[in-house]
Amino acid sequence: MPRKLKTYQTSLGFYDLAIAAPSMKAALEAWGAGRNLFHQGFAKETDDPDIIAATMAKPGVVLRRPAGSRGHFAEHADLPDLDGEGGGLKKSRRPEPKRRPATKTSEEDSRKAAAAFERELKRRDAERRKEEAAQEKERARREKLVAKAQAALDAAQREHVERSEALGAERDAIDKRIEAEDARWQDKRERLTAALRRTRE
Repeated sequence: MPRKLKTYQTSLGFYDLAIAAPSMKAALEAWGAGRNLFHQGFAKETDDPDIIAATMAKPGVVLRRPAGSRGHFAEHADLPDLDGEGGGLKKSRRPEPKRRPATKTSEEDSRKAAAAFERELKRRDAERRKEEAAQEKERARREKLVAKAQAALDAAQREHVERSEALGAERDAIDKRIEAEDARWQDKRERLTAALRRTRE
């Protein structure tokens, strides 16, 4: 059976955040908080009936409102309007919401909200798995491209080494032929020079 939900509230950055969750730990995970905001006094369980009603309508979903305002919590909230001079929050022109008397949540509503929270968790998990699968697919595609490029580079390098070795062998053969030609010419020149000297004597 799903655990009964409670409403938790905190402030992070430009927003006040609220969520209906079964535990403080679940609320911290949904907020993406890297530390325990409850122990540090930056988060609390709230008994505000308006906030409870908003979060119970969307259990497991992080609701926002501009930080420091008294507006309604919603899934998507505007950034706070900043004053040009003082830098503080502009006073809202909307009338402040009327505080409703605390209403008790029925057992059936609690069960429905807890079930909805579980569904939201599953939806988020499925979304995260889908993103991870897409990232894995992209990583595999990049690795395949890198392997293909590396294989082409390795093949080109092997071809270069083979051609260089073949050219080196050809150069060695040419050097030997040059040496042989130089030796043949030296021998022939010496013989012809000797014959020329003899004819001059």
